[in-house]
Amino acid sequence: MADRPQGSVRKSSSWFSKIVLGFIVAATGVGVGDLITASLAGSEVGLVLLWAAVAGAVLKWVLNEGIARWQMATSTTLLEGWVGHLGGFVHWIFFAYFLVWSYSVGGALINACGVAGAGLFPIGDPHRSKIAWGIIHSSVGLVLVWVGGFKAFKYVMSLLIVIMVAAVLLTVILISPDWVSAAKGLFVPTIPKAGVGWMLGVLGGVGGTVTLLCYSYWIREKGRSGRQGVKECRFDLGVAYGLTAFFGLAMVIIGSRIRVEGKGDMVALILADQLGLALGPIGRWIFLLGFWGAVFSSLLGVWQGVPYLFADFVHLRRHILLGQAKAIDLEKTREYRAYLLALALLPLSLLWFRIQQVQLVYGILGALFMPFVAITLVLLNNRTRLVGQDFKNSWMINLVLAVTIAFFSYIGLREIIGLL
Repeated sequence: MADRPQGSVRKSSSWFSKIVLGFIVAATGVGVGDLITASLAGSEVGLVLLWAAVAGAVLKWVLNEGIARWQMATSTTLLEGWVGHLGGFVHWIFFAYFLVWSYSVGGALINACGVAGAGLFPIGDPHRSKIAWGIIHSSVGLVLVWVGGFKAFKYVMSLLIVIMVAAVLLTVILISPDWVSAAKGLFVPTIPKAGVGWMLGVLGGVGGTVTLLCYSYWIREKGRSGRQGVKECRFDLGVAYGLTAFFGLAMVIIGSRIRVEGKGDMVALILADQLGLALGPIGRWIFLLGFWGAVFSSLLGVWQGVPYLFADFVHLRRHILLGQAKAIDLEKTREYRAYLLALALLPLSLLWFRIQQVQLVYGILGALFMPFVAITLVLLNNRTRLVGQDFKNSWMINLVLAVTIAFFSYIGLREIIGLL
């Protein structure tokens, strides 16, 4: 595969430059589903599952570290690795899933942003307000990514993660949790009776799915490679999954102090109302601001990162069929721009229509994605011929990947059985 740069490379030793990709990964990966699942788990079983938020972050760190290490060793993305070494059927299966995932996740993010906007500043009745704010957020995200490029994107994402951290931390402080019980739940792993489902939800809910692959293109923006690149990526991912573990811990703690019920995005508004009763209007507003930061940052991360995958797929097919392998800046291609437009516009239809069938297909395919990534990392990163001795998986990494494959396969089967 040809080495294909992703835009201009800017070297910087500033503290912001060192942590910004960690902020972006965390802000993209932590979405409404993770926050709601953790809060519901805290409400149902209390603080005993705090350890699961940290364990889940570790599993996702191992996956993303493996993706980055492959790229540092080979100068190719994991998508290129699939195409070049695992056969054509693999990337076609992924591409089919990718299209369904894009539409479903795009609709879910637009709906969540609509709910967040309507909660903060209602415009008419709740349904119309959600539609209006959903359209506004999708449009703003489109313009920001289209016009501002990666530079504007990284500053906005960093601002949103700061808002999220501040809002969630303030909420945790205001509710005055039982810190002794919290410490026990964090450092003494326990699975309560009838709490297995909640444990699995918290453990498997830290970070994204396809958005893991977006990291490949963001590190290309930084011009990383080799052993030094691996060190920098590990630092990024330490920041990212440290933050995602923090959000998981905080939401379990918040949920443990109030009663939370319901399904879907509206649970966030119910949770905000409950916090309003306990802490007053300021508590409700602070939480909603953090919720808005979480969902809008996820939308921006998907709008900016996911079109890279489509453009990369098209370019790879052109290389295979026509033998064209010249260097290309994917962000400036027509394919990238076209997919960005499609992401921002087509899922708007889901603001008006029920999407159970789309969610069914997405849920089944999504349940299989994490073990699929883990299996491919075992197959690719253990080949000295491909990655070299210095970049091979250690026995510890292979052990964690085996656990990850088993765990997420079990999660996937549970989800598929629940959906059918």
